[in-house]
Amino acid sequence: MSGKGEETHRRGTQVVVRSNRGLEVGEVLCEATEDTLSKLDSPPSGSILRTVSPEDRRQLEQLAEQREQRIAVCKREIAALGLQMKLVEFEQLLGGERIVVYYVAPDRIDFRELVKRLATDFQTRIEMNQIGVRDEAKLLADYGDCGKPLCCNTHLVQMPPVSMKMAKLQKATLDPTKISGRCGRLKCCLRYEFDTYEELQKLLPAIGAQIVTRDGKARVIGQEILSQQLLVETEDNRRLMIDASEVLSTITRSQKGKEPSKGGEGRPADKPDAEE
Repeated sequence: MSGKGEETHRRGTQVVVRSNRGLEVGEVLCEATEDTLSKLDSPPSGSILRTVSPEDRRQLEQLAEQREQRIAVCKREIAALGLQMKLVEFEQLLGGERIVVYYVAPDRIDFRELVKRLATDFQTRIEMNQIGVRDEAKLLADYGDCGKPLCCNTHLVQMPPVSMKMAKLQKATLDPTKISGRCGRLKCCLRYEFDTYEELQKLLPAIGAQIVTRDGKARVIGQEILSQQLLVETEDNRRLMIDASEVLSTITRSQKGKEPSKGGEGRPADKPDAEE
């Protein structure tokens, strides 16, 4: 965002900005250089109007005092109209220019009558914003199972899709209660190391492949991706854990969708997991 004239603002300074939504209060993080902007997807535009003043702070306090009462009014109107929606967040912009209502609903909602009533009640513009369960957690949740603030509530700007394939490849527990986040969906952190796991797996012979080592032929029946080790079954039916560097060559690759030969602990190739 640009400021007026040559005015500069230190990191951490609270400022009043004019965005495409209206007047908002923000915090200065860094200078908006070309290099910084190049790292953002569709960076929003706007301008810094001033440093937050005592009058701005009094107005923010007033909005905070009105918040609970206005949320109660909004919930009452939703119930009166019998709308199948859940109020998640109620955002009031500085200057009273707009109120943004965030809600979760299983289907599309005809909220035109609700908007009319709320506009009459609050004498300002009302914007309705339907969000998903991940966005709900981003707005309301605090800490994850790891004991740290939620990623979606701190550094994640976008929330990439997460699939069961990622959990399986990383050998995470498949217990839904343990790999689900506060939103009830698969944890975003399953995405963080997935690309690394995929790259490392490409360096290993596939499960079911026939290989040659210094001790003879063997069949791969398991992989330890991070440690680059293989669980193999030798021709005399012994099972050994070997380092991938001990593989001299791969005779045959496993056939996708085929079970490894008898005695193996391998599995057929996974069907693609549907992403959330």
